[in-house]
Amino acid sequence: MADTSDTRTPAQIEADIKRRRDVLAETLDEIGVRVHPKTIVGDAKAKVAANVDHTLGRAYVEVNRVVSDVRAKFVDEEGAPRLERIVPVALVAVGLVGLFALSTRRRKG
Repeated sequence: MADTSDTRTPAQIEADIKRRRDVLAETLDEIGVRVHPKTIVGDAKAKVAANVDHTLGRAYVEVNRVVSDVRAKFVDEEGAPRLERIVPVALVAVGLVGLFALSTRRRKG
């Protein structure tokens, strides 16, 4: 049989109960804040914003790399344009624009 005798005074027991009640109230308040819809929405928004920032950062780095690669193909180390590469690309672009213009005229006419 277990010994159930308590050597604490009633005042000590009441103080212990009050302390435990205060801890429990604090815990319940914290749980209430955590499960409140505004808190949940705020946490979700923060996660989405962090993911968007991370994704945009990665996209920026990738775009910057691609632009640097393209620039390196059309500009030499001193910054002068490489005409032997620019002229053929420009001619192809003009040809494509011309074909597009002709095809839209044929559809209208």
